Amino acid sequence: MSGGKSVAKAAGFMMIATLIARLLGFARDMIMYSWFGQTFATDAYNAAFSIPDLIYMLLVGGALASAFIPIFSGYLARNEEEEAWKVTSIVFNFIMILMLFLITVAFIYTRPLMILLAPNLPAEYINMATTLTRVMFIQTFFMALNGIIWGVLNAKQEFAAPAIGSIAYNAGTIIVGLLLAHQWGVMAFSIGVVAGSILNFVVQIPALLKAGVKYTPSLNFRHPGFKKIILLMVPVLLGLSVSEINLLVTQNLASGLAEGSISALRLAQRIMQLPIGIFGTPIAMALFPTMTAQVARLEMVDFKRTFSLGLRAIFLITIPAGVGLMALRSPVVSLLFQQGKFNGNDVSLTAWALLFYSMGLFAYSALQLLNRIFYSLQDTLTPVLIGMVSIALNIGFSILLIPTLQHGALALAYSMAGIFNILALTIILRRRLKTIDGFKIAKSMIIFVGASIIMYAATSFTATELSAVLTLAPKVNQLITVMVSVVAGVMVYVLCVMPFHLEESELILNMFRKRLPGLKPRS
Repeated sequence: MSGGKSVAKAAGFMMIATLIARLLGFARDMIMYSWFGQTFATDAYNAAFSIPDLIYMLLVGGALASAFIPIFSGYLARNEEEEAWKVTSIVFNFIMILMLFLITVAFIYTRPLMILLAPNLPAEYINMATTLTRVMFIQTFFMALNGIIWGVLNAKQEFAAPAIGSIAYNAGTIIVGLLLAHQWGVMAFSIGVVAGSILNFVVQIPALLKAGVKYTPSLNFRHPGFKKIILLMVPVLLGLSVSEINLLVTQNLASGLAEGSISALRLAQRIMQLPIGIFGTPIAMALFPTMTAQVARLEMVDFKRTFSLGLRAIFLITIPAGVGLMALRSPVVSLLFQQGKFNGNDVSLTAWALLFYSMGLFAYSALQLLNRIFYSLQDTLTPVLIGMVSIALNIGFSILLIPTLQHGALALAYSMAGIFNILALTIILRRRLKTIDGFKIAKSMIIFVGASIIMYAATSFTATELSAVLTLAPKVNQLITVMVSVVAGVMVYVLCVMPFHLEESELILNMFRKRLPGLKPRS
């Protein structure tokens, strides 16, 4: 029971902290797009994240996180904490060496890389993206430190500091951006992300010290724990390489479309990522150490039940969230960003991309947990192979649909690839584990989809009627329309789902009560 309480408390806290961090992220975007609009300048700013993000994701953000936590947690479960810290030190030392090497090489060749990644940007904005990228390399270094600390703290089931660090990151970006924007333009926000990443690092240091960190200046690549991490990392690294290449291909294609297309796609994806970040990722992150420990102790019945309940809880929230965003895509974009130089055409560009991204919201939320299920089983190869196939589909659909849907094609292809990914992983998992509570999952999804369709009708009707009768200031009209429509949609959805008394509904409620009776068998 104590483990259930811990998971519920962690997931509930991370949901709240992530919501605050994401809202701050939107505040940052609102400020930036209000001042600069969706132009080639903001396209250059968004393109500048490409190389730093690629380096971070390959070395820390994806591959290391997926391989490190199961091994570190395994040592802790076997009461071998001394070895756990030795492995951590070795990993840290190698990551830092590789990170500095890659940043140096990328710094030297930044401009040729930007020409490759966004070839159709005007020359002056290629130069701008090059300068912005070089500034952001400082952020990459500190984000790597943050990522390693995040892995350690999550393995120790300490979730507060990483969550607060995310808030500090966005707050630091906003403050520095506001202070320097009039003098430095878009560059101010690149300096801001550097300041935010440093603040994120500082915030997590006390929690790391409290966790009992022990550093060893070792490069012992023969350590069995390090070898195991590398073996687990290699497949994920290959998969992430293909995944990141896919994102870069998408950016390359978008750079040849209308001005602001890169910014519209990035902004729409950020809106789509909000429910994933608030619900999908916290639930998956909170359950990951628990599932890893259950596998280490060979508690497979509990393991199956944990991820089944987690998956259904994710669907409970994210299926209606995606449908709701589809219904309110234009009002939401208008409310958040239509001000200053962000005009009606920018709203239309962003809402068009958001429509198609929202279709895959539930799939990418589920992937947060499904991938971790395989990582808990210390199988990093299967998600990679499926991911590579889905990425090929993504690129193929993008090229096929662009003539008809323009930048919307890139969002739709992304959603289709995500849906394929979760279907393939679920089928493979079912074959491997014999049973995954498939009937419960299917039943819940039918209920959620049916309730969401009814909710869509109610939400659209409410938004249409309100927009026709409200005569207040434009922003007030938009706020009332969105808020009332969301409330109406939520009420309708809850009324549709409530009569079924689903276990996952109790899970979501109990997360905020810091209890998790859903993780023990119901009487």
